[in-house]
Amino acid sequence: MAYWLMKSEPDELSINGLETLGEARWDGVRNYQARNFLRAMAVGDEFFFYHSSCPEPGIAGIGKIIEAAYPDPTALEPDSHYFDAKASAEKNPWSAITVAHVKTFPKVLSLGYLKQQTALAEMPLVQKGSRLSVMAVTPEQWAAIIHLL
Repeated sequence: MAYWLMKSEPDELSINGLETLGEARWDGVRNYQARNFLRAMAVGDEFFFYHSSCPEPGIAGIGKIIEAAYPDPTALEPDSHYFDAKASAEKNPWSAITVAHVKTFPKVLSLGYLKQQTALAEMPLVQKGSRLSVMAVTPEQWAAIIHLL
């Protein structure tokens, strides 16, 4: 099993929203490196659900992959914010996955707090200039974050 971190703006999908839904499609990723990470995910992999672009950015819970990468349908929907005019049904460069809720944390582990943890110093999330919405997490980083709860 591999571990990941995925960012979502809470007004689009929050950990509470995922908990209510049970499962959801994770789509709209429009960065090739982040897309490649989506394609590397396997059913059963777990991820930290990170709230971004909000008053308190941070890790809010855990989800798991329940369906591996498939073509992102939002790329083909002209009324979607994620529409890509260059994409077609035959050649869609973007991927989506289906995720399920595992756990909502009692409190958000804020980015500022995570940056203070020496065990996470090498994690891309806490490094200056890192803005990827999907990233790999090492087993050691996963364990260090779980230990913070």
